[in-house]
Amino acid sequence: MDAKSYRQLNHREVLRILPDRDPEGHKGSFGKILLLCGSRGFTGAAYLSAMGALRSGAGLVYLGVPQSIYAIEAVKLDEPVVFPLPDEGGKMSVSAAREILEKLEKKDAVLIGCGMGQSPGTMEVLKTVLTYANCPVVLDADGINAAAAHKDLLRGRTAPTVLTPHDGEFLRLGGSLDSDRMTCAGTLAKELGCVVVLKGHRTWVTDGDRFYHNPTGNPGMAVGGSGDMLAGMIVSFLGQGISPLEAAAAAVWLHGAAGDLCERELGQYGMLPTDMLRVLPRLMK
Repeated sequence: MDAKSYRQLNHREVLRILPDRDPEGHKGSFGKILLLCGSRGFTGAAYLSAMGALRSGAGLVYLGVPQSIYAIEAVKLDEPVVFPLPDEGGKMSVSAAREILEKLEKKDAVLIGCGMGQSPGTMEVLKTVLTYANCPVVLDADGINAAAAHKDLLRGRTAPTVLTPHDGEFLRLGGSLDSDRMTCAGTLAKELGCVVVLKGHRTWVTDGDRFYHNPTGNPGMAVGGSGDMLAGMIVSFLGQGISPLEAAAAAVWLHGAAGDLCERELGQYGMLPTDMLRVLPRLMK
């Protein structure tokens, strides 16, 4: 495909994508988001995804985590509504799916996968969300790994689905990679009926027909937790009513731009996702 086949966002266009804040709005006006994340040993993933959602404008963030890490997340997080789910071996159990089914009602977007680990419970939770959520769903990390065995559920969804794979997860979903990453991402997006965020140097975002190429970001962002923050940002924008392709593209641009701000202030070696959370609001003024 030639250079005219894709777009690159800039700061002004990203700010145009973001919806105006209703001066008469309330916390329920800006998205009710459900996050299903975390497991024993991966408490940071739940924290960073929840804070990524809040720092990008979500009004209400509900974070469901395994019972064994509930106390940790409840202490770390003040703004989200954190609630415990049935636990087996430090991960969500199969029985968690029944409780999650009740939590899906009246949610504007759902994120599943950050730090969840792979287990029968993860698989059952994934199937429940993909089958019964009537709102946009973002799959990240272990949510993607679980979905690789149930691609029929992705194809069968009527509500939008956004996938955020790195190269290994992309291949597990059945994609193929070569030097033309744009075409590879578009092919998988069309096959699965999803928006695909193919992460890496100069991330590609596509629904199979339209493409965004991201110009922001740097190697200092290659640290654990960075992708969790991005997933939270995407689900936040979806919950605020931005269309799936634009929500993903705007989040990717802002995420990279936050990394670039941190690079200028701190350098690439010492910057962390928590630093990116701190500077993100400057880019959204």
